[in-house]
Amino acid sequence: MMLLMFIPIGITINLAEKIDKILENEVPFWEVASYYLDFTIYFANLLFPLFLFLSVIWFTSKLANNTEIIAFLSSGVSYWRFLRPYLIGASIVCFGALVLSMYLAPQASKGFNEFKYQYLKKGAEVQETNDVYRQINNSEYIYASNFQPMNHTARNFTLEHFEGNKLKFKLSASRLEFKEEDSTYILTNVDKRIVGENEDVITHERELDTILPFEFDQLTPVKYIAETLTYNELNDFIDQEKRRGSANMNRYLVVAYRRWSLPVSAFILTIIAVAVSSVKRRGGMGVNLALGITLAFIFIFFDKVFGTIAEQSTFSPLIGVWFPNFTFGILAIYLLYNAKR
Repeated sequence: MMLLMFIPIGITINLAEKIDKILENEVPFWEVASYYLDFTIYFANLLFPLFLFLSVIWFTSKLANNTEIIAFLSSGVSYWRFLRPYLIGASIVCFGALVLSMYLAPQASKGFNEFKYQYLKKGAEVQETNDVYRQINNSEYIYASNFQPMNHTARNFTLEHFEGNKLKFKLSASRLEFKEEDSTYILTNVDKRIVGENEDVITHERELDTILPFEFDQLTPVKYIAETLTYNELNDFIDQEKRRGSANMNRYLVVAYRRWSLPVSAFILTIIAVAVSSVKRRGGMGVNLALGITLAFIFIFFDKVFGTIAEQSTFSPLIGVWFPNFTFGILAIYLLYNAKR
């Protein structure tokens, strides 16, 4: 019910903000409808723990205000027996959230992001990447100072071929362009150096049409690529990127760890919500909601800050993703113990 209440509000606000660009780009109606279906799934998955948290607070506070919980416990039922339905319900709901996070949300994320970058943002502006360095196989490395997937071009391109620890040849070009129709590359201002035993052989060509041992789209995946992969696909992708020496590994690992942490955080927040709202307070439901919302925003703050630090630095992604759950897990145990008393 909370999702049904808030998602239409989110769609309305988003549509009001984006309607000018949608009309300007003459986006077909069915693509807009598909985008907002993906939008619904994407944000439902993202905000699921928060909505579950607020729902439990509202429901339990209503029981507390009507003195239902006091009557329940006074009849001889233990607090743990009172808590059992919450734990069972949270387990079922969080299992559904886990399936959503692993398999359904990635497909929605793909449609959501592709629509956004195609119609709502300037592709070159968001996709351009500087200083790309990759190992494309066991013996070859490439570098480009500027990489633009939307235009299929790269500048200051270099390919180096090694045999063991020895450099055998090096190919340099001021510009590289990929031709999708025949999967070939056009290199401009090409210098090739073949390393010999006694002397090197250097050649120069104005333009070279050739085949290179890599796929252009695999050089630097778009930033949201990890979000669009199912769990098994994401694990394979991360293994592949590790072998290539990707500079975005922390970003991909944060996405992978969050697939598990989101359902767990929903479970922890459910316990906190019960502990906070099962006590009848003088201010009524409003005090419980205010306290709960404050805790929820502190949790979101922790999650965003540590997640961003893990993505942008050498900070461990595992610690960055799971630290908020660990901290609030301890808080949940403390609040539950006091509520039981």
